[in-house]
Amino acid sequence: MRADRLVAALLLLQSRGRLTAAQLADELEVSVATARRDLEALSAAGIPVYPQPGRGGGWALVGGARTDLSGLSAPEAQALFLLVGPAAAVSGEAKTALRKLVQALPTTFRADAEAAAGATMIDPTRWGERDRARPPLVDRLQESVVRRTRVRLVYADARGRESERLVEPWGLVDKDEVWYLVAGTDHGRRTFRLDRVVTSEPTDETFERPADFELEQAWAEVVGEVEERRSQTWATVVVETRFVHVLRDHFGRHCHVEEDTDDGRSRVRVGAPTALDLARQLAGWGGDVDVPHPPAVREHLARIGAELAARYP
Repeated sequence: MRADRLVAALLLLQSRGRLTAAQLADELEVSVATARRDLEALSAAGIPVYPQPGRGGGWALVGGARTDLSGLSAPEAQALFLLVGPAAAVSGEAKTALRKLVQALPTTFRADAEAAAGATMIDPTRWGERDRARPPLVDRLQESVVRRTRVRLVYADARGRESERLVEPWGLVDKDEVWYLVAGTDHGRRTFRLDRVVTSEPTDETFERPADFELEQAWAEVVGEVEERRSQTWATVVVETRFVHVLRDHFGRHCHVEEDTDDGRSRVRVGAPTALDLARQLAGWGGDVDVPHPPAVREHLARIGAELAARYP
């Protein structure tokens, strides 16, 4: 994780005052070339780090500048470590970074920060599923996002048709263990599923990310567009009120209770991309649900029921 090295390099510069690239490489256990790139990245990011050539030279913080870690309040430190702590359980690099961050905090904050770091853990594997490995492509694309370098992708669409794209990687999103790349293209902003990337090749071409781009806002727009496509067809369902929570769990944001009746049942609207999708999801309920409309969903349910009855008389 390159962010770990950048934070570590900054803290070392703060504590030592001056370091050569070779000294930093020894401390971080990386090559001298990697250490030099990290120092250059800090400088490019606006950190007042500068090189001094000649005998006794090296890299130093201008005017003894310091990081903001020592200026954190106690609540801010706890919030930071509550957030970072769970990642340390699944990443050795994050665990190393966490130890270094603890040492950078004021002494009075360290005990609470360490307790906050171990207060939560994340188990990303669903019940009954195998562990999902983090795609190696994520790390490579993260490097391109940080370094602002274009990437050439061979990408397969939903039908398996492949095409080559030259993209500007703006950010990565992990949504329920499925990774997405938000990128700039000749046709504007686009989103790519990493499991559909056939090949990726980094280039030496650099780019400038739009000044007004915010990954969180861009992803919210992507989610809104996708969810709208996933709920283009709606059906009215009448079900016992005690089962409404099951429908909500199944349909998520595409489930809305319209009315609770006096006979212990509820009138609910559920959405899906097509009438057939709705029928397939509701067929498993059998006679526990009634679908007054639309007619297209009722017709698909009748056909599915007839097919099942014919196969399992």
